[in-house]
Amino acid sequence: MLVVNQYMTMSFPCRGNTCYKERFHPKCDVCKQFIPTNMNGIIEYRAHPFWLQKYCPSHEVDGTPRCCSCERMEPRESRYVLLDDGRKLCLECLDSAVMDTNECQPLYLEIQEFYEGLNMKVEQQVPLLLVERQALNEAMEGEKTGHHHLPETRGLCLSEEQTVSTILRRPRMTGNKIMEMITEPYRLTRRCEVTAILILYGLPRLLTGSILAHEMMHAWLRLKGYRTLSLDIEEGICQVLAHMWIESEIMGGSGSNAKSTSSSSSSSTSSKKGGRSQFERKLGDFFKHQIESDTFVAYGDGFRAGNQAVLQYGLKHTLEHIRLTGTLPF
Repeated sequence: MLVVNQYMTMSFPCRGNTCYKERFHPKCDVCKQFIPTNMNGIIEYRAHPFWLQKYCPSHEVDGTPRCCSCERMEPRESRYVLLDDGRKLCLECLDSAVMDTNECQPLYLEIQEFYEGLNMKVEQQVPLLLVERQALNEAMEGEKTGHHHLPETRGLCLSEEQTVSTILRRPRMTGNKIMEMITEPYRLTRRCEVTAILILYGLPRLLTGSILAHEMMHAWLRLKGYRTLSLDIEEGICQVLAHMWIESEIMGGSGSNAKSTSSSSSSSTSSKKGGRSQFERKLGDFFKHQIESDTFVAYGDGFRAGNQAVLQYGLKHTLEHIRLTGTLPF
């Protein structure tokens, strides 16, 4: 589920006047210094296409970390939280981060209710486990088949019997580091076509939920006996459901019922802490933007084609057409 954004490069002519520089010369949002000119005397900087955080081009190669969730660079005056697998998380994303398997269960129930609201109830009881990056990668290697979003996988829908290390209790934070991760082995047994859904720990609620909605769609397709689909069809329609869930959360505000793009409704709480901050609403818009602008062919083009079909023909008809033909309706 990792999306690589295309970052903007901006250039402006430089003027030597000190007063003009103080008033108009852009400063870097990372190091807070005046952005230097290039060899041609032009002020050149990078800017995130969504957050519009502007920074010196050098920060792309000097080891300045990005938040693994919102992708913003770490400003020098603040310190992101270091997760045990090397990822870094900004404090705003940490505020709603889901850290262990038990903490994720209420969100799992919300996603199940969302699917029920779309008349797509998942009848089977599929375990949901929050895991570390290493456990996720090991489980991915244990799968005989499956589609995985490179360069990093954040969620998996498993079909094989495995033993997975799941996070038992929310880890303790010391300073700006996550410490004392407590895990336990969980043996997956095959009672149906899906043995478990795994989600990477430490991501904000809205991102965790969108990944879960995506993986739930993989589970639904398998449990409903859909044929083996092409990568762009399956990943595309799974991204459509993830996008619909985020949209329902954004439109739902503080937990009221909200209509999704398919004109179906789902109730959900706005946050695991009972309220949604302005940043969390903005974060939801960012995760929608990530799905909509994904440059991976299967996930990006697949989503855009699937979403267009759902908007034109409705979700029910689109899924029936996929079941019968393995393709989208046109």
